Amino acid sequence: MVERVIVFGLDSAPPELLFSEFIDELPTIRKLMENAVYGPMKSCIPAITIPAWMVMATGKTPGELGLYGFRHRKAGSYTDMWLANSRKIAEPAIWDYLAMEGKKSALIGVPPTYPPRKVNGWLISCFITPDASVDYTYPAELKNEVEGLVGEYIFDVVFRKDDRDEVKEKIWEMTEKRFEVARYLIQEKDWDYFQIVEIGLDRIHHAFWKYFDREHHLYEEGGKYRNVIRDYYRLLDREIGKTLELLDDDVAVAIVSDHGVKRMKGAFAINQWLIDEGFLKIRNPEVLEKGRAVKFEDLDVDWGRTTAWAWGGYYSRIFLNVEGREKNGTVGKSEYEKVRDELADHLRSIRGPDGEKWDTKIFYPEEIYPVALGDKPDMMVYFDDLYWRAAGTLGHGTNYLAENDTGPDDAVHSEYGVFMLSHPELDSRHVNCSIYDFAPTILKIYGIDVEMRGEHVI
Repeated sequence: MVERVIVFGLDSAPPELLFSEFIDELPTIRKLMENAVYGPMKSCIPAITIPAWMVMATGKTPGELGLYGFRHRKAGSYTDMWLANSRKIAEPAIWDYLAMEGKKSALIGVPPTYPPRKVNGWLISCFITPDASVDYTYPAELKNEVEGLVGEYIFDVVFRKDDRDEVKEKIWEMTEKRFEVARYLIQEKDWDYFQIVEIGLDRIHHAFWKYFDREHHLYEEGGKYRNVIRDYYRLLDREIGKTLELLDDDVAVAIVSDHGVKRMKGAFAINQWLIDEGFLKIRNPEVLEKGRAVKFEDLDVDWGRTTAWAWGGYYSRIFLNVEGREKNGTVGKSEYEKVRDELADHLRSIRGPDGEKWDTKIFYPEEIYPVALGDKPDMMVYFDDLYWRAAGTLGHGTNYLAENDTGPDDAVHSEYGVFMLSHPELDSRHVNCSIYDFAPTILKIYGIDVEMRGEHVI
């Protein structure tokens, strides 16, 4: 009988690798699948770490959370922004519902949980934590226990750098420390719900995908890093296996990811394109002719003549320059819909560098969420179904960049992550589910019924 749940969150794990290509090399996960409901789990829009993990925990859409990524433009400002953090989460999460029933939770690395907030149990904050010098646990004294166990705790690694040996070494160290801490909490603390999110898999994918995927346009045959991704999955399987040895049969085991991953075909210089097409006007075009990449902040934007501008990232956020909303708005409120639709059609017509047709997707926040709170963009764009990320820089000889403009990065996000819930009493069953199904499924185990967007899958 299930009394407790432990969740292993593997950021960016795709079903095609975890459940298929690598499964014969992952004895722990393969064993779990014998008694599991499992399958692909469709992510939210946008399929981004923040907000996806908190969508999973609350059952709310990014619009209801007011989170559309890590950074957000302050309302009406061209330049000011704020960064997502735990204080921005107003909706109750799984552990809040459990606390109402007197149940305790232990949480490690769930984004965004920095700064650490009070929970009924124990919490170690996530990858957005600045470093180990700050308070990153709840209760605060837990930090001393963590550092007494593993020394300086690692929240994330710099993965967009050329020294791949160092990237690999630091990710291994980070992951091993995190699982050691997890096993300590499992044994030393009283808990009903346990969740650990490992960001290392996402970093491994981004840093080493071109050495792994033969279809990647920068694939390197026989390189020394060709097995890094495979080896890291093996590491995760071993660490999960060692952790499960500490648990009894009353614990159900979930393995989930917030989104998937696939090869990056390149980066598209979206603001450069907006200039080319006349939507973005600047007074210093000469900065684009110096043969070097420049940031958007280097532009002298003629806001009084500008219709739209964009942010880069795995998806692009487009903002219209609206009268009465922006200081020098040019798009009248009565023409807002018409201008946005025309720009969206124009974006959909973009083809690839060789004239190939792209499967570009445009999302209007208010059309995909029941409400769209906070500082939302006017539209979100998946270039060629996320195969092309958006470059935030300009000044390139072409709008199509072979590599990411902010450092080495070989992979982009895909829409489907993974879901698996395993327990000896469950029969193996394949399921296609949504990220919104996770919270009601977990709460169902504890007999808690909350009206949510998703449905339980057990």
